[in-house]
Order: sequence, then structure tokens, then C-alpha cells
Amino acid sequence: MPVPAHLPRNAVLGGSLALLAALALTACGAAPETAGTTADGKNAATATSAAGFGGMDALIAAAKKEGKLHAIALPRDWANYGALIDGFRQKYGIEVEVENPDASSQDEINAVTSRKGQDRAPDVLDLGSSFALTAAQQGLLAPYRVTAWDDIPEGQKDPEARWYNDYGGYVSIGCDAKRVKNCPTTFKDLLKPEYKGQVALNGNPTKSGSAFAGVFAAALARGGSFDDIRPGLDFFAQLKKNGNFTPVESTPATVEKGETPISIDWDYLNAGYAQEFASKGLDWKVAVPTDGRYAQYYSQAINKDAPHPAAARLWQEYLYSTEGQNLWLKGFARPVLMPAMEKAATLDRAAALKLPAVSGVPSFPAEAQQAGAKKALAEGWGEAVSG
Repeated sequence: MPVPAHLPRNAVLGGSLALLAALALTACGAAPETAGTTADGKNAATATSAAGFGGMDALIAAAKKEGKLHAIALPRDWANYGALIDGFRQKYGIEVEVENPDASSQDEINAVTSRKGQDRAPDVLDLGSSFALTAAQQGLLAPYRVTAWDDIPEGQKDPEARWYNDYGGYVSIGCDAKRVKNCPTTFKDLLKPEYKGQVALNGNPTKSGSAFAGVFAAALARGGSFDDIRPGLDFFAQLKKNGNFTPVESTPATVEKGETPISIDWDYLNAGYAQEFASKGLDWKVAVPTDGRYAQYYSQAINKDAPHPAAARLWQEYLYSTEGQNLWLKGFARPVLMPAMEKAATLDRAAALKLPAVSGVPSFPAEAQQAGAKKALAEGWGEAVSG
């Protein structure tokens, strides 16, 4: 299923999620409940759906008893995560702890493996798609089918429900128009001498999903393919050699300071920054490069050893609810349930019309192609940008 492109103003927008009927607990005389279990002894840690746990009411009750959700790598200004975190907290009264919000996908995986059995372990993961595949292969993820499972298109979810895509977008080029006289709009433009020391990525592509996508997009722009990311490495080697590439990893703070006036990043992040920076006097332009159009989703998953298993599952249900999906949309990201929500007329029309304009239908690399690209990056990135 493609990441939906910008919709025309006369498009019919909307959608809905079919929610499971909540089943009331009738546990007269049952043993006292403990966090993560129902009165009849069902354990959230092994629940593969809300229905299998006794219904949404049972899941909500167990999650409230746990009272906490622990996550890492969820910046509040990333695709509207701040509103999602606040919405979940207000709806269910569950505290959301976010550690190291600027961590990478690989950092999340490392936290799962190094903190196994600890209360500090992350309950949930938000991973670049290639990193979700890696986590599943390592046996780190719990299978769980959200209520909206059937509306998630095939190809955007693991058949075993260990991960499923959630929100996505296109690689874009953000530019501070007050510091850069002529903002680039293509990867070819980025090689021009006028951009010396100005071009940045949002992270290291061997660890970061967004930076990984940036190299993949550059590869497509330079004659590569999903089977061959090497031209992307060559592009950044050339960018480094001519002095245009800066090793400073782009963040809102580095943009405001003028350290990364040109940033290769997801369109929803760059679009969000444009809105945020306008009030601070910055003129942040966003372009989806026509010579390297690359789209991808981020994946959600549950730590198999989550210390708060009920809250982890309820978090997933919230993210894939109509409310959650529309909040992604308000953050300029394209929610994975967008087609189903359009059909059912529950999509936020105003938010959909604000998405960065993109034409055409994107394709996505297969699992083996992503694995091959990760291997090539691991072997060649350091050499490409060294010196």
C-alpha cells in the first residue's frame, strides 16, 4: 500500500476504525487482580489481541492498574508525538515516561536487549522499518493484533503481528531560506559549491531510520535501486569530498542555531519545523526531491518483555484508533489507515489538505532489499564520510 500522496481539494476524505465491543468483567469471588492480569487470571504479557484478553474494558483496567508506559526515542516535535502522548495520558490517566527522546532506532533495540527483566526497559518501540525487521528476527517483539489490524494494508504489517507500520512520509530537503540564497530542491542541487558545509542528515544512517532513508533516496537519484544503495554512499562521499556535507546531525536546535541550514529529513518533520519556526522568524522551505523520491513508514512494536504489558498494548490500540491516526495527520505524517479512514469518512479533512504536495505512487523496498541496504551501509558509510 503506498504512502498516500497529497490529495486534491475535491477528494473525498474520511475513515473509521471498527472497535471491539468492550466486555465487562464479572469476576464475583475471583482472586484479587495484579497489574497486567484480569480477575480470571489472563496475563497481558501473552495477550495477542484485546479480544483475547477479555475486551477493551479489561485491557484498559489492567493498563490503568499498571499506571505507567515507558518509552524512548519519542520526541514531542516528531510527527505530533507530543499531542499523542498527552492524548493517551488524558484519556486513560496513564503516565508516559519518555527517556532519551532523540535516540535512534538502534538505540531502542539496544535498550531492549541490555535491560531485559528491568523496569527501565522500554515497553514499546517506534522503529524505522528496516530496524523493525531486525528486532523481529532477534525475537525481541511480542505478537499483538490491534483492533484495526484488518484495515492495515498487506505489506505494511508482519504476518505474525510482531510489528506493523503506522505513519510515514517522503524524504525531503528542508532549507533555511534566510541563510541560504537559493534553496535546493533536488539531490543534484545539493552538490553545488554554494552549499559548502550546509547539508546535514538527521542522524547516522547505520543507526537512524530517517538518515537511512536519506541515503536510499540519494541512491535512487543517482541511478541506484532498492537492490543497490551504493550510489547513495557514493553521493555522500562526493558531498563530503566537496565540503558540502556537515557531520552535525540535524535537529530543531541545530537548525535554529544555523548549524544545519539544509536538512535531508522526512517531509512531515520538515513541514512541522516550517510551522514551528515561522513564529521564531525562520523561513523554512520544504521540497520533496523529484530525482530521489523515497517513501517509507515507521513501525510500531511491543517489547516481548515489556514491564508494563497491558499499557503497551493499550498504547498500540490508541495509536491505531481514529483519534490517534488523525493526530499523526495533524503532524503532517500520512497515517497507515488513511485509505480506510477516507472510505469511512473519519479522516481529518483540513489536516489532510495540509500535507506536503507529492505526485505519483511510491514503491517500497522488500525485506531482503532493506537487509541488503543495511549491510552495505554498515560496511561502507564510515569510509564514505571519513576524512
